[in-house]
Amino acid sequence: MNNSINMYSRLPKVDQLLANEKVDQLLTIYPREVVTEVIREVIAELRELISNKSLTLDELDYKISRITEVIKERVEAALRPRLRRVINGSGVVIHTNLGRSLINGEIMEHIMEIASSYNNLEFDLESGMRGSRYSHLEDIICKITGAEAAIVVNNNAAAVVLVLSSLAKNKEVIVSRGELVEIGGSFRIPEVMEQSGAILVDVGTTNKTHLSDYENSIGEDTAALMKVHTSNYRILGFTEAVSLEELVSLGQKCSIPVIEDLGSGVLLDLSKYGLQYEPTVQESIRAGVDIVTFSGDKLLGGPQAGIIIGKKKYIDMMKKHPLNRALRVDKFTIAALEATLRLYLSEETAIKKIPTLRMLTMTQEEIKTKAERLMLEIEQKNLDKLKISLADDYSQVGGGSMPLEQIPTKCIMLYSDDISITSLEKNLRAYSTPIIARIFRDRLYIDLRTIEEDEFNEVAEGLKIALEKCLKECI
Repeated sequence: MNNSINMYSRLPKVDQLLANEKVDQLLTIYPREVVTEVIREVIAELRELISNKSLTLDELDYKISRITEVIKERVEAALRPRLRRVINGSGVVIHTNLGRSLINGEIMEHIMEIASSYNNLEFDLESGMRGSRYSHLEDIICKITGAEAAIVVNNNAAAVVLVLSSLAKNKEVIVSRGELVEIGGSFRIPEVMEQSGAILVDVGTTNKTHLSDYENSIGEDTAALMKVHTSNYRILGFTEAVSLEELVSLGQKCSIPVIEDLGSGVLLDLSKYGLQYEPTVQESIRAGVDIVTFSGDKLLGGPQAGIIIGKKKYIDMMKKHPLNRALRVDKFTIAALEATLRLYLSEETAIKKIPTLRMLTMTQEEIKTKAERLMLEIEQKNLDKLKISLADDYSQVGGGSMPLEQIPTKCIMLYSDDISITSLEKNLRAYSTPIIARIFRDRLYIDLRTIEEDEFNEVAEGLKIALEKCLKECI
């Protein structure tokens, strides 16, 4: 009991801490109310530890010696934006949890100019009359894809809902059972179709669907034939699927539109850069598909958007649909998407300037050079407790694209006999600019494919700070 009283008496008072030189410096930057609240929280936590007899006297003294550091960290964390920049060392290029595709720096300057100024979002500069926001995107999309018309909404799921609501509300849409996919966040094609008001007619089996399955299911209420590209999984072995050309021929024969949900929406043949073949948007249009939907922030490498292209008569129906207003994109998305698409006018420029494409097509030699440079920066930090080496590994495309693709890469591999690698990974995530790495067999891997060279110093400094925190936790 006397020991507990002695421990309580060691706790600093709120006023004492507010008068502390280091805390006083915080008050010149952050609101006094926030700092005071954090101080009270930290003291209350120490009181609880004493009450639960979870601390020795020496442990308490150590925590009190670090109390101003803890207060500073907590205050900064309390006022830090929730949505923050992170460094992606995971090697997953289109990382859904980390914001998917990156936007080119030059494009960001354009977006900033548009966002901070008035602009002609819905104003026709030639006539001086009201214009359409879709006019900024439609021409460039059609030029690149070969489609008759285009419209853009806020994501690909929204695109599918708008297409089906416009063409097939209260009518049947025929889809292969093997294509009833679930996309990210537990959204499933059957549920998306239900929300649109379309009636799902699934045909065939999980692994095999024949053209006759579609043909035998066509009836008076059939509004469309739909093909969904299974971009986030593969069925291997005893399989059969109806080709796009066969489905288009059937649709034309029966005067029924064919809809294709491509998902990732790649605009270049990436197989020439060593990646697996992925059907392009242009190929679908050339095959005669009436409506194609795809994402803007996956393999296209732009902002989040759902792009709908195809025959003008169908796109015009969607533009007039009431749901379109609820799903329409804003000036930020339009500015980013238009600028990204313009890079596709030259394949060489697109590969060089669109971060997603540049990362996916980097050579092993380029990644090795980056890895060696980062190693030098890390070695200058004298991280004696860490064993550091270069390791061969594999990156992933991500974003539900090319699920079987393993892209050879180079990683910084870290190991230690003195600290927990799990704690190191956690402390890297807690760094001022969180660093996302991956753990495999008690080794920490930082993949150079997804790290920019101007982030090297932050990575090295983050490792130093994370290691110091780990060592303090071991005391």
